[in-house]
Amino acid sequence: MKIKKTLGFTIILAVSLVLSYKFTDITPDKNLPLEKQAKKVIKYGQCVTCHTHSPKLPVYANWPVIGDVVKEDAALAIREFDVNVVLNGIKKNKPIDEVTLNKLEYSFQNETMPPLKYYAVHWGTVINSNEKEMMLNWIEQYRAANHYNGLASAEFTNEPVQVIPDSIPVDPAKVALGRTLYHDVRLSIDNSISCTSCHDLSKGGTDNKPFSEGVGGQFGGINAPTVFNAAFNFVQFWDGRAANLAAQAAGPPTNPIEMAHKSWRDIENILAADKEFAKAFVATYPDGITEANICDAIAEYEKTLITPNSPFDLYLKGNNEAMTEEQILGYELFKQYSCATCHAGVNFGGLTYEYMGLRNNYFEARGTELTEEDYGRGKQEEDIFFDHRFKTPGLRNVALTAPYFHDATQATLLDAVNAMVEYQTNERIKPEEAEKIVDFLNTLTGEIPQK
Repeated sequence: MKIKKTLGFTIILAVSLVLSYKFTDITPDKNLPLEKQAKKVIKYGQCVTCHTHSPKLPVYANWPVIGDVVKEDAALAIREFDVNVVLNGIKKNKPIDEVTLNKLEYSFQNETMPPLKYYAVHWGTVINSNEKEMMLNWIEQYRAANHYNGLASAEFTNEPVQVIPDSIPVDPAKVALGRTLYHDVRLSIDNSISCTSCHDLSKGGTDNKPFSEGVGGQFGGINAPTVFNAAFNFVQFWDGRAANLAAQAAGPPTNPIEMAHKSWRDIENILAADKEFAKAFVATYPDGITEANICDAIAEYEKTLITPNSPFDLYLKGNNEAMTEEQILGYELFKQYSCATCHAGVNFGGLTYEYMGLRNNYFEARGTELTEEDYGRGKQEEDIFFDHRFKTPGLRNVALTAPYFHDATQATLLDAVNAMVEYQTNERIKPEEAEKIVDFLNTLTGEIPQK
């Protein structure tokens, strides 16, 4: 009799579980437009529970023990991405950046969300095969309509990265003037350095030093990013304090540990005293030599510093012999280890601020005191959410720009790959896999602009 009761209870429990799942697991109607399917998949999957700045945490988030786990997961989720970027993009027709799109795609392709411990309680949130197909189809459609630039061959139109264009529109007269200014040591107070001192075109657009040297032998506290392809970055500097190339060019000349001029007026007067230069300048900028015009000219020149036709670009364009089998495997591993989620677009990065040490505490493991530069975007924002977030560096020509990371702690590409996998994914990469990724990264070196 006791066995029958137990069996009966088990059957009732099993039926209850099945019915509960049936009524909570809702799949969107396949006849809906793809964007509406995607929106409903996100809604039914309860992604906004955690992936938002104001998470809608369940009631048990306030319980002992389990509540700490829930809050920790929510904190990690918003470090990854804000799902409202997608929802607002669909609902309000706002742009959805390539990085957020890539992260969403990676999550659905690899079925990483929702985590087991979440859908064990919220059964209906598990993503079934139909929902996965819906989301991936919408991502492909959105990418084709908004991010594909038409340069890759048909088989590569849905890649998380893009072929870089050969050039972008520029004003030739401004470019010529900007090239002169880029190499002009008069932008430094003692005529000792120019823009090219820290962003040498023969050294991958950097100086290959941990920290750049300014006037009087002073050193900055952060690794100089490359000037190549910087036109494709959504902001400039690691902390994003410059909105564009012209704003970036305005910084070093009056920075006391870089070029050290007291004011832009001093620079304007020095250049104006050169009558021949001043005549050429006014021919391009009728309102004369000003800070804004100097920076605009340098920015226009930097727009020409694009490095197209790397082996990887040629491969995406349809040349199957442009990369070796090992390099192609390296690209697949690059995507497998989620590198392409952040290093996206034509520049393999430069599109978002990302948290350094997403899965493991990078700064704690580094074992040295935090510096002001370690706070990244947090230097510019009062919200602690931005602490340790940096503009993701572009990876084009990365083989030429050692050392790596904002703090220059990684001497080689292999060091950088191993560190990124450890601190950003908490996975263990095999040595041979890391080497294949390095082989792939070497294919990102493009044609260096010539005079």
